[in-house]
Amino acid sequence: MNENINKIVTQNFEVTPRKSNSQKITALYCRVSTHDQQTGLESQIRTLKEFCEKNRIENYEIFTDEGISGAKNSRPSLDRMMTLVREGNVESVVVYSFSRFARSVTHLLNALEEFNKLGVSFVSYTEKMDTNSPMGKMVFVIISAVSALERDLIIERVKNGLKNAKAKGIHIGRKKTRPSELIRALLEKGLPQRTISSITGASNGSVSLEKLAIKLEKQAAEIKKREDEEKLKEMLSTGPTIFPLSPS
Repeated sequence: MNENINKIVTQNFEVTPRKSNSQKITALYCRVSTHDQQTGLESQIRTLKEFCEKNRIENYEIFTDEGISGAKNSRPSLDRMMTLVREGNVESVVVYSFSRFARSVTHLLNALEEFNKLGVSFVSYTEKMDTNSPMGKMVFVIISAVSALERDLIIERVKNGLKNAKAKGIHIGRKKTRPSELIRALLEKGLPQRTISSITGASNGSVSLEKLAIKLEKQAAEIKKREDEEKLKEMLSTGPTIFPLSPS
């Protein structure tokens, strides 16, 4: 008896009613990895069309990517659909399943966050998820919290790794290859940047960066000098501190 009830619920998955904007479309996205899966693509399209009929969704457009792996960053139809979403022309995105839409968990989370910011609902037929429903909103909150926690953990691990590397004396970042001492010596003699570049074999950009570094170092030295002078003036203005002698 329970099995029959579950089958009926699955077959009649309906989204939460929402106010329809006739100017916006509902985007249906389907994808198969190879051209040999034509029947699979047709099955996805048929399922989503039936879903629209049951939920009285008439203004929809189908986006399909055939023979394209889900691991690829760029998919023509998906890119076109996301462009319409960002332009404000889509009110809802319906996909056959998470795996047909997102290339990874991170991609799915980023897409859900973007849909939420743009006020676009997201429906996954296979997972029975609708972000417009109370349960779907709860799932989105949980996923967002997990995503934020994951980002924080990654940032913390990166910071700890950099701190540990610095403590061991390991150089972080790209190693500087320009001959700084020679460039500075030639700059002090007043030679043009192009001439210095030819002599040292460094690019004009490298010479400019060294010139900027000298300027910043001088500015930092001047600031420190002024701060030291102000501290000295403050000490002199207050006068020496005289402590009373204790009676013998």
